Amino acid sequence: VQLQASGGGFVQPGGSLRLSCVPSQRTIVNYAMGWFRQAPGKEREFVAAISWTGGSTDFTDSVKGRFTISRGRANNMAYLQMNSLKPVETAVYYCAATNMLTMNPEEYHYWGRGTQVTVSS
Repeated sequence: VQLQASGGGFVQPGGSLRLSCVPSQRTIVNYAMGWFRQAPGKEREFVAAISWTGGSTDFTDSVKGRFTISRGRANNMAYLQMNSLKPVETAVYYCAATNMLTMNPEEYHYWGRGTQVTVSS
């Protein structure tokens, strides 16, 4: 499965962005989807994940209440709505697919290229 993440950009602190993840081939309807981010010089970190049904979600503590994750287009797309963004959240954001809902990046089988999110005044 090849994934394409999009929707990144430049936003001021407190602003919002909506990231999208779509498969370029095959389908992701039966996969749990996750979003990760990696800032320069830092390790890739888990942000959010959603089960293949969309019925279960998980978030890293720092984004709870500000980010939401969802699925669309008959379950074949994944979205990450990010509100109240902070400069420290500047990073490349990646979407990934796996069999079961998990926060562990090692358990994700398929990754997109990533989309840059820059939060700055």
